[in-house]
Amino acid sequence: MQELVFINKNINRWKKFEALSIKDISYPPDQLAAMFIQITDDLSYCRTFFPNSDTERYLNALAAKTHYNIYKNKKESRSKFFNFWKFNFPLIIYDIRKYIFISIALFLFSALIGAFSAANDNNFVRTILGDAYVDMTMDNIDKGDPMAVYKKMMQTDMFLAITFNNIKVAFLAFVWGLLLIVGTVYIMMSNGVMLGSFQYFFYEQGIFLESVLTIWIHGTLEIFAIIISGAAGLLIGVSVLLPGTYTRLESFKQATVKGVKIMIGIVPIFIVAGFLEGFVTRYTDAPVLIRASIILGSLVFIVWYFFLYPAKLAKTIVLNKKPSVS
Repeated sequence: MQELVFINKNINRWKKFEALSIKDISYPPDQLAAMFIQITDDLSYCRTFFPNSDTERYLNALAAKTHYNIYKNKKESRSKFFNFWKFNFPLIIYDIRKYIFISIALFLFSALIGAFSAANDNNFVRTILGDAYVDMTMDNIDKGDPMAVYKKMMQTDMFLAITFNNIKVAFLAFVWGLLLIVGTVYIMMSNGVMLGSFQYFFYEQGIFLESVLTIWIHGTLEIFAIIISGAAGLLIGVSVLLPGTYTRLESFKQATVKGVKIMIGIVPIFIVAGFLEGFVTRYTDAPVLIRASIILGSLVFIVWYFFLYPAKLAKTIVLNKKPSVS
C-alpha cells in the first residue's frame, strides 16, 4: 500500500481520534484504550512501510496523546475500578499478545528441556528440586499418598505463603526485564525447566495422571499468570532495546506504565490460584470428575479472558463504539 493511499484510508478516523483526545478528556477509559490499540497498530504498520515519514511522526504524537488520556492519574469511581478488568486490562493484554505468545513458547520450550534432561540424567531432578524434596516425595509415594506435601501446612497459612511467593516470582519476571530481557528469560526458563523435570519425575514414578489432577488444580492459573508476567518483562526489555521513534526514556516510561497495569491485573489470578492450592488441592481423594472440572474451568477462563474476549473488544474499535459484553 502506498503512503498516500494509507493516509487517505485512515485520515478521517485519525482526525476523529485527535479531536476526541483534545476536546473530551473525560472520554470513557475503555474507548480511549480501544483508540490507543488502533492507533498503535497503524503506527506499527507505518514504522514498517513508511519509516521516518511525517505520517509516522503524526501517529507517534497521536498515540502519545491518547496514551496520556488513558493513564493519567485521577480519582476513579467504583465503576471505573471494575472497568479496568472489564475493558482496559483485556485491551492491554490484546496489545501485548505477541509477547504473551513468545512467553508461552519460551516456557514450553524450557519445560521440554527440563523433561528431556530428567529423562536422560538420573541426578537432574535432584539437582533442580533438591534431595530433601525428592526424598520426601519418594517417602510419600511409599506410604500411598504421593501428593501429601499439599497437606502439611494449615490451609490459611499455605494460601498466604503460596500467594505471596507466586506474586514475588511474577514481580521478578517483570522487573528483571530491565536487564535487557535476559533477567526475564532466565526467570521464565528456570521455572519452565523446574516444571518439566517435576512432571517427568512423577511420570517416572508411574503417578503422572494423579500428579496432573492434583498439581494443575492450582497450577493452571498460577503458571499462566507467571507467563503473563514474563510477557510484561519482555515488553519492558524490548522498550529499552527497540524504542522505535520514541526516545529510550519515553519508550521505557510507556512500557512501564503498561507493565504495571498488567501486574495489577494478574494479582487476582494469583489470589485464586493460592486459594485453590491452600484449600482445594489438598483433597487428593476428591472424585476425578471434580478435580478435572476445576482444571478445565481454569483453562476455559484463560482462553476466554486472555484471548477470545480481548480479540472481541479489539474488533469493536473499527466501529468506534463502546464495547458490549455478552
